[in-house]
Amino acid sequence: MTPDTGTARTDTGRTDIGLTGTGTAGAAATVPLPAGTLSDRVLGGWLGRIAGNMLGKPVERGDYWTRDRIDRYLRLTGALPLTDYLPEPPEGAGGEDFELRPEWRECVRGRIRGSCRDDDVDYAILALDLLETYGFGFTTEQVGELWLLRLPYLQTFTAERVAYRNLANGLRPPLTATYDNPYQEWIGALIRADVHGWVCPGDPRRAAALARRDAVLSHTGNGVYGAMWAAALVAAAFTAAGPRPALEAALERIPASSRLARTVRRTIALYEAGLGWSQTLDELERETSRLGWIHVLPNVAVITAGLLYGEGDFTRTVALTVRGGLDTDSNGATAGSVAGVLCGAAAIPPQWTRPLQDRVRSAVFGFDGARISELAARTVRLAGADTGEPASRP
Repeated sequence: MTPDTGTARTDTGRTDIGLTGTGTAGAAATVPLPAGTLSDRVLGGWLGRIAGNMLGKPVERGDYWTRDRIDRYLRLTGALPLTDYLPEPPEGAGGEDFELRPEWRECVRGRIRGSCRDDDVDYAILALDLLETYGFGFTTEQVGELWLLRLPYLQTFTAERVAYRNLANGLRPPLTATYDNPYQEWIGALIRADVHGWVCPGDPRRAAALARRDAVLSHTGNGVYGAMWAAALVAAAFTAAGPRPALEAALERIPASSRLARTVRRTIALYEAGLGWSQTLDELERETSRLGWIHVLPNVAVITAGLLYGEGDFTRTVALTVRGGLDTDSNGATAGSVAGVLCGAAAIPPQWTRPLQDRVRSAVFGFDGARISELAARTVRLAGADTGEPASRP
């Protein structure tokens, strides 16, 4: 696929505590990050990502679990408005019309005992390990080396599986992203980006640069811009006054002429025009559905709408994002990460965090059963490191 072209603008401004500000468009809407809250915000990002992922996992299959089917399921189970994890199917309603993913028993309300394994969380853990191993100066080749060392091949999908296979066959970036890869602009690189935002609080430019170096192993064009946008969005959330200024700051980090930037701006315009959430998604679906349910563009539209109409409320944000359909677990994870950073871990309602039991399952070698709080603490240590050298592990 042909990448979009354009030049991202430079960043300016700093917050009161020495963090880089969210850029020209978002500068007037930033707030200082009070001392001592970084740990709470980073933990909020980790918990929000995992909770949002778990919420969307049972209905992850956008060609089957449409918005209409998701809401019919929620009405059937008495779960609208959605304020908790998905309920399990009632007896007699688990037939052809409501086919949840096989893992549903591990991620519906009342059954969750720690998070279940998912690639949306595996890649966050892998990015943390990457930065601890190689530092902020890591290369794209080192991303690939770590995949081969730490990540099982059969736990990769679409563009990541192609890149993994290309690495194993001796190819090097950028050929790993382009050779025999029809998924170059799908959502995979975006789901790998959050850690790059968490370690760059208030610095969207640096976050986007780290995410780009990671993303080009497997993606091109809008696939790469999606990762840069997500990392910048997470970084901006640390100092932005709310979702809208964070979204504006993230837009500064990708080419204004790209289809991804145009999709985000279109979503914002529909929101500003006073359309309801459902009407906005109807319009965006007409414009992007031909791309398929795992392409980055329609999913970025769903994430953007969830953040805007969620208006900074964690529960409303993840609920609307997952109800938006498409790649529900990935979208819930990204929106949950941003909302978790915006509000902090202490403000996330306990129905989302308590069932996780501070434990995460992972296919990444050496991390299965890790404590979420420890992953967050390690992320905070990285956020305070400016040397570019590998971080010392606990």
